[in-house]
Amino acid sequence: MNDVIIYTDGSARGNPNGPGGYGTVLSYTDAKGQVHTREYSQGYVKTTNNRMELMAAIVGLEALVRPCRVNLYSDSQYLCKAFNEHWIDGWIKKGWKRGKNEPVKNKDLWLRLLKAKEQHEVTFIWVKGHNGHPGNERCDLLATTAADGSDLIVDTGLEANT
Repeated sequence: MNDVIIYTDGSARGNPNGPGGYGTVLSYTDAKGQVHTREYSQGYVKTTNNRMELMAAIVGLEALVRPCRVNLYSDSQYLCKAFNEHWIDGWIKKGWKRGKNEPVKNKDLWLRLLKAKEQHEVTFIWVKGHNGHPGNERCDLLATTAADGSDLIVDTGLEANT
């Protein structure tokens, strides 16, 4: 099983109402021990930061063609807590309600992320923003690239998990 690192970000420009973007980078080692990188970015997505963060994570996991051990770095505490502190299980048991019986936002994306996560062994790692952590710097770079990019996903890397 390959080990893969995914860096995600969806909070470009710090403005949830746009212009913003999401980006994700896959770093993985192939069967020959060579390290490859695959990058995706999408700019000007008019949506909330959390929704963009989810989209970035989904794009990264869906790009993997074989089961992998994945460390997924995100500067979204919300995304990481959803999996590391059993929020997802709680939401499902409550009929996708949270807190004072409020509906969970972006349920369609959470379900898509759950499906993408099923075939992999994923650890969600929160890299607290702006503390000099190289993982967070990578996340920030992705989001800025996405916000400055086009409306299309850009793939500038090799095929994942060859």
